[in-house]
Amino acid sequence: MPNAPSPSTQPFKVEAAQRVKRLPPYLFGQINKLIYEKRVAGDDVIELGMGNPSDPPEEMVIDKLAEAAHDPRNHRYSISNGIANLRREVAAKYLKKYGVRLDPDGEVITCLGSKEGFSHMCLALMGPGDTAIVPAPYFPVHVYAVALASGNVISLPVCNSEKFLSDIAYTCETLYPKPKLLILCYPHNPSSEVVEQDFYDKVVVLAKKYNLMVISDFAYADVAFDGYKPPSFLASPGAAEVGVEFTTMSKGYNMAGWRVGFCAGNAEMIRALATIKGYYDYGMFQAIQIAAIMALRHTEAAVEQQSLVYKSRRDALCDGLARLGWKANVPKAGMFVWQPIPEPWRSRMSTMDFAMLLLEKGNVAVSPGSGFGPAGEGFLRMSLVENEERLRQAVRQIKRCLADAEDQRSTALSSQAKVARLSES
Repeated sequence: MPNAPSPSTQPFKVEAAQRVKRLPPYLFGQINKLIYEKRVAGDDVIELGMGNPSDPPEEMVIDKLAEAAHDPRNHRYSISNGIANLRREVAAKYLKKYGVRLDPDGEVITCLGSKEGFSHMCLALMGPGDTAIVPAPYFPVHVYAVALASGNVISLPVCNSEKFLSDIAYTCETLYPKPKLLILCYPHNPSSEVVEQDFYDKVVVLAKKYNLMVISDFAYADVAFDGYKPPSFLASPGAAEVGVEFTTMSKGYNMAGWRVGFCAGNAEMIRALATIKGYYDYGMFQAIQIAAIMALRHTEAAVEQQSLVYKSRRDALCDGLARLGWKANVPKAGMFVWQPIPEPWRSRMSTMDFAMLLLEKGNVAVSPGSGFGPAGEGFLRMSLVENEERLRQAVRQIKRCLADAEDQRSTALSSQAKVARLSES
């Protein structure tokens, strides 16, 4: 019998894959750690960083979930592409709201939230050497899902829609190999930029010209204000020939923790996503799918009412910031205010440092724009998940925080000047 190998004196080493090593450090980790520490210490932190809805779904939806959960049949594995009746409801909503006809069997699939679906779609479409165009500033998953699929990213400024289209065309003309995928997000997260239907008409023309697949992240389809109605990419002629669209029940339906998302459009892209999902999961809990059907069928009025709630919060926050003398960007849609940092603070410190100042000294948590790429530097993303009074309180705390910081700076500068005069004498 051979002798057993002697134990190694070297420490065991875990080597992460290159796709993981390519990911940068999580920028919001420092903020989240400080929020946790402050709350453990008893501080009341007003959280305006994450777009995490604080309102509950409609009671009838919760009741339907409880009812379905008591049916033993719903505790078995479901199917990864979603039960037929739920896919039919998604198709019915697209027809009613956008005039888009979809085959629920071949052109609609359910996802465990749109973020999971988007990430797996990138895995289904991208590989080493493939390039995706994404808007800048960017929602992090739009970049990192491509990176995890071993693809490359080119980010183009999104603030001017016509220039964005021109930049896409220029990139496709000059880059070799040509980009394979175009990722869109309107209403845009984080900047809240919006477009009209003719923008998507032009996107379809570009996609066909350059053989460019399109993914539209339509997460904020149900949250809009002042008469603006976010258009669907799929409502443009020929859109389903070149791309897909992701939607979610997280925002307008207040079902963020339920993880209910959908992908609709190009049948080949849907089939590729279904293939990936077939290997990775067995679909969402069937009771949640049944409750989601109830929500889609019967709660559209509540979804519209939720937009009015967000509008009131938007007005409370933007009015308060305007009273501080800040130039508030009033969004037409979405759950965020994309706020330029005012002078003199913008030139004194980084966006991350400014966000940490508001959190450490003001107990107000915001997302630093730099967390959304270099194009976000100089901005804050402030979510509308708190009620109006809490948002007004946040503005008051920001005002006090910055006033105190300015006083401390003036005192420090005065002391430095005094020391300088004494040393000269």
